[in-house]
Amino acid sequence: MEFTAKQIAELIGGRVEGNEQAAVSSFAKIEEGKEGAISFLSNPKYTHYLYDTKSSVVLVNNDLKLEHDVAPTLIRVANAYEAVARLLQVYESMKPHKTGIDALASVASTAQVGKDVYIGAFAVIGEGAVIGDGTQVYPHTVIGDGVVIGTGCLLYPNVTVYQGCQIGNHVTIHAGSVIGADGFGFAPNQEGYDKIPQIGIVVIEDDVEIGANTCIDRSTMGETRIHRGVKLDNLIQVAHNCEIGENTVMSAQVGMAGSTKIGAWCMVGGQAGFAGHIHVADKTNVGAQCGVISNTKGNGETLIGSPAMDPREYFKAVAYWKRMGDLTQEVYKLKKQVEEMKRSDK
Repeated sequence: MEFTAKQIAELIGGRVEGNEQAAVSSFAKIEEGKEGAISFLSNPKYTHYLYDTKSSVVLVNNDLKLEHDVAPTLIRVANAYEAVARLLQVYESMKPHKTGIDALASVASTAQVGKDVYIGAFAVIGEGAVIGDGTQVYPHTVIGDGVVIGTGCLLYPNVTVYQGCQIGNHVTIHAGSVIGADGFGFAPNQEGYDKIPQIGIVVIEDDVEIGANTCIDRSTMGETRIHRGVKLDNLIQVAHNCEIGENTVMSAQVGMAGSTKIGAWCMVGGQAGFAGHIHVADKTNVGAQCGVISNTKGNGETLIGSPAMDPREYFKAVAYWKRMGDLTQEVYKLKKQVEEMKRSDK
């Protein structure tokens, strides 16, 4: 489908600078632009590409100052990154929506399946499960007994949702993720370990997106809860009885131990780890590979390092660490001098 610069500007509240009738039918990175494509420029490091790109239309910020004329038509907006995100959402919504139950799917007679639902080949829908209107369940996905899934959800291939778990509306779960596996609960005894039955559930609220091969464990009792708007990357581990607050985002390979509570609007870098039974305050920023072992202070605190600490303290410690070799040599020299002085006094 083709759109003009004028139509796009009206959609996103932008201002056209150049040919309003410039037509586009695809997206391209600005450095890989081609005729008939729309690109965007938000990072100043990429500004030089604007003068060479072959894209027909480029979204730019209102405050961008041109060094000289450019070939593409520009659409000026308050935030080019947000604008292209909106356009991509519109583009995604225009893709064909699959519906129907494949003949090779297994749907229990007691399951409730809503309108315009898609269930792919070899998917399994368990006894008493509820699938909301417009939800898509791709091949080889397993929905356990008593699971409730809301409207407009998208579960990609090989997702597993264990019995009794609850998923809200407009939730996306990418391939290979497991929702509701047993929490890691074992009680040591003289002969080994007794398994502690995990009888709780996982609750995922509306507008959550979960990356591929991420695991969210069911609670020992009660629930593990992922609040509205949370975005989880691939390969994340959320242990039993954890809670992640609204609109928090986590990069790949984050690990949470049991009963950890993460506040709302937090940002967590890749491979960060959280000890169990701690509380991370709202709007906390946690750096990559950070090790958080205690409650945080809040108020937009930023943490880096392991154990987690204020960035200024961390960089000071790193500076000392880098000098450790020289300091060690100095200590050896001083020790040698002291020993020589002791011998001369005898």
